[in-house]
Amino acid sequence: MFGAELGRGVRTYPSTFVYFPWNLKVGDYSSFGEWVLVYNLGRVTIGNRVTISQRAHLCAGTHDYRVPTMPLLKLPIEIEDDAWICADAFIGPNVRVGARAIVAARGVVVKDAPADTIVGGNPARKIKAREA
Repeated sequence: MFGAELGRGVRTYPSTFVYFPWNLKVGDYSSFGEWVLVYNLGRVTIGNRVTISQRAHLCAGTHDYRVPTMPLLKLPIEIEDDAWICADAFIGPNVRVGARAIVAARGVVVKDAPADTIVGGNPARKIKAREA
């Protein structure tokens, strides 16, 4: 585990790639699909019962383009309980995906996705509320 904090029943494929395991915290019964990429320069926190589908990319690093030297920024990502990150989705740095939110396939999330919403597109926008 190389320093990752993993809850009970976490499932992952061997093809899942985590850059810095010590910057990863995963709650109980969450799962990672095939070829998920966790580029966790900053802390990535994943709640309970979260599904990260195949080829999703969680990117917790960027550069400050406003500064001529473009310094590296290591910003966190938080994905709250019962969220679903669908296939090929991109979650950018300093983003929170709220509880029970769904990020549609190939969605590009660069701003927070509120709880109980379905977001998609590039950049991701609210598609509709998630019904219980």
